[in-house]
Amino acid sequence: MWKPKYTITNKLLRTIREIGESIGQLNAHSLSTNNLSKLELNAREISTFASTSIEGNPLLLTDVRRVLKTNKKNIRDTEREILNYNEALEKLYKKVEEKKFKINTTSLEEIQKSVTNQLLENPEDCGNLRTAPVLIRNPRKIHEVVFIPPDAKDIKNLMDQLMEFIKKNIDNIDPIILSGIFHKQCVIIHPFIDGNGRSTRLFTTGLLGTMEFNLFKIFSFENYYNNNISKYFKAVGLEGDYYELKNSIDFTYWLEYFSEGILDELKRVIKTIPSVQNLSTHRLESHHYKIIDFINEKGSITQREYANISTRSLAARKLDFEKLKSIGLIKSNSSGRGIYYTKNI
Repeated sequence: MWKPKYTITNKLLRTIREIGESIGQLNAHSLSTNNLSKLELNAREISTFASTSIEGNPLLLTDVRRVLKTNKKNIRDTEREILNYNEALEKLYKKVEEKKFKINTTSLEEIQKSVTNQLLENPEDCGNLRTAPVLIRNPRKIHEVVFIPPDAKDIKNLMDQLMEFIKKNIDNIDPIILSGIFHKQCVIIHPFIDGNGRSTRLFTTGLLGTMEFNLFKIFSFENYYNNNISKYFKAVGLEGDYYELKNSIDFTYWLEYFSEGILDELKRVIKTIPSVQNLSTHRLESHHYKIIDFINEKGSITQREYANISTRSLAARKLDFEKLKSIGLIKSNSSGRGIYYTKNI
């Protein structure tokens, strides 16, 4: 059974903790359906632009938005690539939300088929694992081979091992780490003739959503990669021959980079929402999120109910409520049962 090599560094742990805090800030704020729709549309446009730009598509974000809003019949390949990616992303969102997204090679093939639709010379390369060798070349020096991926005969077995590892560790490994492992290993395997990067990034998005990373629709980690494409390629790829490198591949640096990308994008989203941005000046701890999560689930919370789910002293619990009240996240109410707290909507 395939098992990746990586180290849980302090840097990685810190970034994952900050990701959790950022998600908490966003979840603690009741975004209206209208605001959520705007954030999701913006993220989808940015993801489509960034992921295709990484692969060399010259269209600007404004062009991408124009293409997605118009229904031109005669379109260029660059525009087709945009429409394909956006359509694949919408299909992915729907499958994840309906819990129909499957962690297997067939799902990846379906994604690749969508992103490469009408763009490949050989139709057999669309939606199927490659049966021919590929070489990764230096984009600046086309004659220079940077990486030799696995032989075509080994692709299916390598992908099966990767999918099996992901499925077996859904409940054992942090979603950020597990998604990052999939991302890099899939790029290394390079399972298709074309569309590997786009397909991998889409499948990674699906993984995050499947593992209940419930804000996966309002951010675009591809945006972070597109801001420094050379750094992304260096972090996610390898240099040399796969068979000479396979036993020494270390995922640690990539996982640090991958998690940084998610955190960077979440912070970007927070900055677009003033009422959420204000929360970033008030550091919340895990015990504060216990209160927020309880209210989200039950509708309200009392001091007694908080005491049942917390080991903090009475004085500390009172301060926790006061802090959340002071920054406008909750409000106190009085009734026959005494004081209880609800969201400050």
